[in-house]
Amino acid sequence: MFLGEYAHSIDEKGRMIIPAGFRELLQDGAIITVGFDQNLIVWPIAIYEQIRSRISKMSVTDLNTRLLRRMFFSKAFRIEFDKAGRILIPQPLREAARLGENAVVNGVDDTLEIWSAELWAEQDQLIQDGKTNAERFTALDLPLR
Repeated sequence: MFLGEYAHSIDEKGRMIIPAGFRELLQDGAIITVGFDQNLIVWPIAIYEQIRSRISKMSVTDLNTRLLRRMFFSKAFRIEFDKAGRILIPQPLREAARLGENAVVNGVDDTLEIWSAELWAEQDQLIQDGKTNAERFTALDLPLR
């Protein structure tokens, strides 16, 4: 399980260190692609394959399915770690997520999210709003036991 929030820099070549604990969880391979909130998602290969299988079974006659397929596959790249534990974030993905020199890497259960520091600050503000969260998440019916 991926947990926690980490600030990292991105060098001029688009390389960024992934926390060591996360690298261990990605040792079987990973895919990076655009997320749903102007962020990037890093999928462990096994999870990516599960979702790929489900998407591949959807009807290509449906417009939303075709858009999802284009987003999920055409914007995806395999991740490889260099000796320093860095990954190269391809330029199109850096542009899509508005990544500059500073990024935030978040563990989100079975995936990682990579955010620009500015866009993450906006998301973090939403997360910090306790009153709104109580109202927002009531409908999700999250049982405690």
